[in-house]
Amino acid sequence: MNRISLETAVGIFIITGLLCLAYLSIKLGDVNLFGTKQYEIKARFTNIAGLKEGAQVEIAGVNVGKVSKIYLNDYQAVVDLLINPDVKIQEDSIASIRTQGIIGDKYVKISPGGSEGYIKPKGTISETESTVDIEELISKYIFEKK
Repeated sequence: MNRISLETAVGIFIITGLLCLAYLSIKLGDVNLFGTKQYEIKARFTNIAGLKEGAQVEIAGVNVGKVSKIYLNDYQAVVDLLINPDVKIQEDSIASIRTQGIIGDKYVKISPGGSEGYIKPKGTISETESTVDIEELISKYIFEKK
């Protein structure tokens, strides 16, 4: 009888540990098993050097979403953004790619506009500012100097 209860306790402990490990893996991996309530909008950029899927989307320094997908269309980078449902983006907002900290992680910054209308889900931000390419600026300065 004592041996059976000890084996049962060890089995419950191992199962509990595996469930905790699975939960942490899902949370840290940012996996949405049951879909997401965020809505999607698009932004077109001429240059997104360094921006990656999963990067943050911020308004006024507050994280309001993330980059879900990046692809090329008509020689422009199209960035799909997932925005939290409680955040509304004005139609005349400006999306720009910025660098965060010394390491240089890129993120999308949205500067709100003053329009009364909002971008609908699956809509597009029309005003964008691409990232500044430091290498290009340095090469222009060095090679075009007379």
